[in-house]
Amino acid sequence: MIKKIFPALILSLIINYMSVAQEFKGGVHLGLVGSQVAGDNYSGYNKAGINAGGWISLPLGAKSHLQMELGYIQKGSRENPDSEKGHYDAYIMRLGYINLPLVYRYQYSTLLGFEGGFSMNFLLHSGEFNYSKFTGTPFKKQNLCFTGGLIVRITDNIRIGLRTENSLFSLRKNRVTGDVWRFWGHGQFSDALIINAFYQL
Repeated sequence: MIKKIFPALILSLIINYMSVAQEFKGGVHLGLVGSQVAGDNYSGYNKAGINAGGWISLPLGAKSHLQMELGYIQKGSRENPDSEKGHYDAYIMRLGYINLPLVYRYQYSTLLGFEGGFSMNFLLHSGEFNYSKFTGTPFKKQNLCFTGGLIVRITDNIRIGLRTENSLFSLRKNRVTGDVWRFWGHGQFSDALIINAFYQL
């Protein structure tokens, strides 16, 4: 009896897996990042970076999808000297993360869609420079962000996404001079504008 049930169970699991797997769509994405840090005494999305990785999505309905991404993203802050404006500071904060967004996408029309969700950032490397390299207050190894944006469909396989990604918690382990209040406490918070090209394989 068991010998008959076990193969049937395995076959059932394989068929179920194949039917679910056929619903998934996936591909790669590549984009540019402009970022700043709230609470660093500077302003402007002056730190450029890249965002690259892969994605999979599962349809939840006729117009809605759940999408997960895994990639690498560069964030931070930058201030360049500008003698005409009387700014002589030179500062750069470089943060490299493994980025794991989970977003809900709603296809409003054939051309336009919207998305919202959360993104978990895992710190790979960091560095701060102020004329010379220096070590400041340590950065946290993880950072949870809110993300939202819009998607423009170009072809059946290509979409362009414009997204904002904002820290919910401070980047640093301790408070620093000039930090700001956001949601649950003071700290420094990363804000990023991301434009991505998504290609479906």
